[in-house]
Amino acid sequence: MRLEPRRKNRLSLRSRNLRATGAAACLAAAALLLTSCGQSSDSATSAATEAAKVLPQRTTASPSATADLTEDQQERKSVLDATKVTFDDAATTAVGEVAGGKLVDLDLEGVDDDDRDESPSPTGSPTGSPSPTGSPSPTGSPTATGSPSASPGADGPVWVAEVAEKDGTVHTVRINAVDGKVIEARVDADQDAEDRKQTADRLAQATQTPEQAAKVATEKKKGTVTSVSLDEADGNDGNSVVWSVDVVGSDWKKTTFDVDAKNDTIVREESDND
Repeated sequence: MRLEPRRKNRLSLRSRNLRATGAAACLAAAALLLTSCGQSSDSATSAATEAAKVLPQRTTASPSATADLTEDQQERKSVLDATKVTFDDAATTAVGEVAGGKLVDLDLEGVDDDDRDESPSPTGSPTGSPSPTGSPSPTGSPTATGSPSASPGADGPVWVAEVAEKDGTVHTVRINAVDGKVIEARVDADQDAEDRKQTADRLAQATQTPEQAAKVATEKKKGTVTSVSLDEADGNDGNSVVWSVDVVGSDWKKTTFDVDAKNDTIVREESDND
């Protein structure tokens, strides 16, 4: 009979041991779970950090502003943005003003036209001789020298053309580059017999048209034709003529091509980076 209490004591001791062991196991499991959760959290944080490193590259700020343009480029952009009449249309209009005439020069005023220093003669003066400067007309209206057609750029950009008759007589034709209307058509009074002969000789040699030369130039460089002029080839004694073609690209830089007026071959190319 004394053995029973010992069994109960042993059972009680074993139960306590089992409970202690169970509690320890639970604590270990809980610690493991916390560690695992911490690692998962760290992994998620790490993944988020890596994603954050990539996403900003996809959502960068807007592209930087266009590089500053030079003064010449700004001038070209300003004139060409306002121009609506193309070189081809202006050429057709100019030639139509002179019976049997041929184009020898066409230039968009305001785009690198430093060679055009002289002011145009007033409208309506067939010989090109201006009326007395500053003297008001009897009716009080401005004199011819103050008319809008004598003020380059007063009505927007202007195409200035030189069209020659068969004998070399040159006519100057000014065309509004916005609406295509003729502002002025007159005979160039400054030419003499030698000038007319030189012009006639150049035209006789030029078997290719200015439109063909412009096409050759724009095939080499995409852009807008702003000037075409019949001239002697560099280093020649007058036995070879070229069409000098200016093309302004999308970067507002100008390239000049000398195109052989007999076979449409580019013989010189010069870029203006200003």
